[in-house]
Amino acid sequence: MGATNMCGAELVSLPEGVQRVAALLDRQGHPYPPVMLDDAARTAQQAADALGVSVGQIAKSIVFRRRSDDVAILVVTSGDQRVDEKKLEALVCPDGKRLGRADAEFVKSRTGFSIGGVSPFAHATATVIMIDRSLFRFGEIWAAAGHPHAVFRLSPQDLERLTGAPVADLAVDVDEEKVALQRAITLVAIRARTVAAAADIPSPCISICRMSDSTGLCMGCFRTRDEIAGWSRADDDGKRATWKLIEQRMAALQS
Repeated sequence: MGATNMCGAELVSLPEGVQRVAALLDRQGHPYPPVMLDDAARTAQQAADALGVSVGQIAKSIVFRRRSDDVAILVVTSGDQRVDEKKLEALVCPDGKRLGRADAEFVKSRTGFSIGGVSPFAHATATVIMIDRSLFRFGEIWAAAGHPHAVFRLSPQDLERLTGAPVADLAVDVDEEKVALQRAITLVAIRARTVAAAADIPSPCISICRMSDSTGLCMGCFRTRDEIAGWSRADDDGKRATWKLIEQRMAALQS
């Protein structure tokens, strides 16, 4: 995997979203234009590998839907962190109502970008933006530039200046994350013990359906998106093979 610098006439041939981000960066005098990553760079970890940086330096944009007024709430956080929705709700939901899940259609309509390529700015509508303090561990970070394979280089201070957004502690506490991981492993491991003797192979799903940007695996069942999508079509041998992979992944996470 690699990255390709884009400038001048090359930018004109890029998707409209990337051009919009590039134009704003140019107006603000930002020295680093968008670059294009290989198509294989889908997750935060893959993007980090392509750029030769740590996954924490990937500034991922997570969009939530505020239930009270249907406004998009965008959190820019580090690629190795997960947003604590309770912390976020305390800051952006003064009426006490909760945040909802933002689907692909909502994200596109509010920001003008597709999931995976949401820039921290140049949105289609007014968006509430928050920056997670975890990004300030780094001198250099990379953010999405309006397309799932386009990114640009900046510092956390640049991000704060370009967005005008407040900085807050929005990441899940490390201990809480470890507890959640251990709980998922325990629940899935209990189910795994029934596979060998089962006439009907049980699904690994434990109703925790959240994909990890760093591993590309579900944080509840430790499957990839393709494995989840293909489960119902798989035969018994295929399902047992997936279970073996899950057990190997859980062992690796605990090592």
